[in-house]
This record gives sequence, C-alpha cells and structure tokens, in this order.
Amino acid sequence: MIRVASIKPAGGWTDPAADTIALDREDRHRRRAVLTASGGLSFLLDEAHAVYLHHGDGLVLDDGRIVEVRAEPEDLVEIRATDAAHLVKIAWHLGNRHLPTQLMGDTLRIRRDHVIEDMVKKLGGKLSELVAPFDPEGGAYGHGQTQGHDHGHGHHHHGDHEHSHG
Repeated sequence: MIRVASIKPAGGWTDPAADTIALDREDRHRRRAVLTASGGLSFLLDEAHAVYLHHGDGLVLDDGRIVEVRAEPEDLVEIRATDAAHLVKIAWHLGNRHLPTQLMGDTLRIRRDHVIEDMVKKLGGKLSELVAPFDPEGGAYGHGQTQGHDHGHGHHHHGDHEHSHG
C-alpha cells in the first residue's frame, strides 16, 4: 500500500494536490490509519507518534503525489463578546476546562456543547450556531491536540487512540 512519506504544513507546499481528504477534528489526530481520499486514493499514514493534521496540510505520498488535508465542516458555535477583555474572560473559562477552541481574532469557535454554551451565555457571551471547518489551537506548547472535556457523545478521550463517530 502507498504510504505517507512526509507531512508538509499548510502554506508550506505549492505543488498541485493529487487528491483531498476531509477529516473532522478528531480524525485529524492520528498515528496510524488507512485513509481514503475523496477521489478514491487509499494510503497509509504510519507515524512514530500521533500527529495533528491541520487544514491545508499536504500529505506527501512515497510516490511524490500530495493529498491535501481539509477540515471537514462540523457543528460549531461562534462566541462574541462586548469587548476584548470580555472575550479574554470567556476564553479563560474555556481554557480552564481544556476545551478545544479556535481563536478567530474577535470571536472564538467551539464545538456544540449545551453545557458549555449555557456557561458562555451566563458569562454574557453571544452565541451563533454555524457549520464550518474546526481547527482549534494546539496544546500549551503550540503543537499537538488539546484534550477536552466533551459532553457531546458520552465518552472521554484519553491518550492516543483511533475511532470514528458514525
């Protein structure tokens, strides 16, 4: 089976993509998986340690072709605040819960979670539901996946694992 030889970061490659693969946030955190791109190209990702694939990354296959990673649209909430200080306060509460959060400048994005949405409303945040790609910030040292306390599907995430939400 064809394998991923290297991963080029988003913006770090210019060759045309041979195919694309759309993955949600959970499925972009992988160590080993057989993946099938939208055009039917199957390949093996086999890394020494789990990697977090970002929207726009290029998976360079051992034959030189590149498969572009796309963040699959997910059910999200965009959070607005009255000013920057208010947004920082809300962001602090989200971070205190280790919740994966995408920083969008003057807004924040999180996955839909009724418990967290209620908390944000009580903090005075304004919520807007949307479906969009989700590419949250990495861990405390700028890379990797931030583990969250997910209330949405009845199980917790601990360490390196692979599964799908079908």
